[in-house]
Amino acid sequence: MVIFNMEPKKIGAAKFKEQCLSILDNLEPDGVIVTKHGKPVAKVTPIKMTNKEFLDSLDGRTVIIKGDIMSTGVKWNAES
Repeated sequence: MVIFNMEPKKIGAAKFKEQCLSILDNLEPDGVIVTKHGKPVAKVTPIKMTNKEFLDSLDGRTVIIKGDIMSTGVKWNAES
């Protein structure tokens, strides 16, 4: 099962340096924020995929969709 968190993980620069290849191999869609002394200095994000590439990358895993995927989230009144 795959659940996407909307807030990127944070990692210290020293830990990022020692685990860089592993982090890149397992990079989530929101990426990671690299910090130095607790302050953000960089954000590493994956290159955007096409919808087909994304679906192919799931490789049979389950995705949980939260909310109405047919809505923009904007409420409006058609009678105004």
